[in-house]
Amino acid sequence: MKKLGFIDDTFLRFESRRQPLHIGTLMLFEPQGEAPKDFVSKLTERLRQSNMAAAPFNQRLVVRRGIHYWKETKDFDLAHHFVHVALPKPGRIRELLAMVSRVHCGHLDRAYPLWRLYLIEGLEDGRFAVYIKVHHALMDGVAGMRLLLKSMSTNLDTSLELPPPWEVPTKKSRTRNLPVPSPATGSLAALRSLAREHVNSVIPVLKEVRSNIQDIWNRNPDFVFGGQAPRSLFNQKVSATRRFAAQSYSTPRIKAVADHYQTTMNDVVLAMCGGALRRYLMDLHELPDRPLVAAVPVSVRRDNSELSNEISFTFAHLGTHLSDALQRMVAIKNCMDYNKAHLRKLSPDQSLVSGAIKLLPGALNAITGFSPDSVLGNVIISHVPGPRRTMYWQGAKLCGLYPASLVVDYGALNITLISRHDFVDVGIIACRKTVPQMQRLLKYLEDALVELEDTMQPPGPSSTPTASSTSTTAQRPAKETTVALEN
Repeated sequence: MKKLGFIDDTFLRFESRRQPLHIGTLMLFEPQGEAPKDFVSKLTERLRQSNMAAAPFNQRLVVRRGIHYWKETKDFDLAHHFVHVALPKPGRIRELLAMVSRVHCGHLDRAYPLWRLYLIEGLEDGRFAVYIKVHHALMDGVAGMRLLLKSMSTNLDTSLELPPPWEVPTKKSRTRNLPVPSPATGSLAALRSLAREHVNSVIPVLKEVRSNIQDIWNRNPDFVFGGQAPRSLFNQKVSATRRFAAQSYSTPRIKAVADHYQTTMNDVVLAMCGGALRRYLMDLHELPDRPLVAAVPVSVRRDNSELSNEISFTFAHLGTHLSDALQRMVAIKNCMDYNKAHLRKLSPDQSLVSGAIKLLPGALNAITGFSPDSVLGNVIISHVPGPRRTMYWQGAKLCGLYPASLVVDYGALNITLISRHDFVDVGIIACRKTVPQMQRLLKYLEDALVELEDTMQPPGPSSTPTASSTSTTAQRPAKETTVALEN
């Protein structure tokens, strides 16, 4: 048996009826060549012949004296973990997302290894889908992505010879206490990490804390910490129901904006999210006067391991108080440049401690209620690196990777992105009751990208761009139309 690390254990203990703490991924595949009509049925038969699983897919949770351990199961039952289903007619993306929304709500049975995979056929365009969910106690998003890609290949024929995801061997990870944006765990993780650090390693952290205090004193607009966020629609207790929506956006378009402003694609995505959330909240008359704050996970994984969680957090404001897209982009870029400059000065362990310390003001405020109009953060926005080449799985081309992450009390909205060589795939998960009609965010993300593209137009005789001058920028290839939109 193996004892769980602190953060892995935390994901189990914080789980509740309304808060299942598993992460998922919806993958779309397109059979290649002259694929038979029963392609998915034959694939199902082939996968069902599997009779073994590698770690962590063969690890069951056991409890001894209140302590959680992973134990390798001797009676692996694939029938519990592998499900073959068909969409109801007409088999649109709408029906697919409705199905994923329902199955993502359900808890994983702790009597078995904590994962389940759904093979979904019946899409009207001939594609099929795979939805897999794994408990966050097993792995984080980066580790999960690496594991999934190991079951795929850049060669169509080779992909037919690869094992299913649950048979792929994984590399072990050195477990560390990692801070997450939670009032109950942030301070404890920070104290434990500081206690283990050598004096010379603590000095950079102390310098960083002193710099942070100076930034607070000087009201540096680029410095953001936990507890600075305004209370918003997303900061409420959540129900047990979820809604999932997804869409793909052109990587070349986003990269063009990033190159124009000499920034990263991640910063452009944050600006898109800022613009989309601003418009969404304005529609509901719920836009705070202060900018929304996003908790942005930062991977501190130093090897190619695929087990456990190795993440820290930084904070960034989303410029939602700014109506001008250019000003919003510059403000977010400055904020993220500040974060990157400070993270470069710290080792991975030091960045974990620094991230935990930045959580403390928000954690203390959550406990004391000193500032009722402020919260730890408003939304989590994650960006996970995906494949940089066309990938194939079991003889089918991968054409979409849409993540479905966590929704927790006072964090009713989660936006996660996976960047591929041709598209950035966005998955949005939200509490169905707390965040009404959240699928509007998909359109607003596209509108925000068009706004950013419009800011790249060369100045003309008029300060207002004409319709003809922006039509080329706003136009998208036919394949890039909305791929996943739920009403």
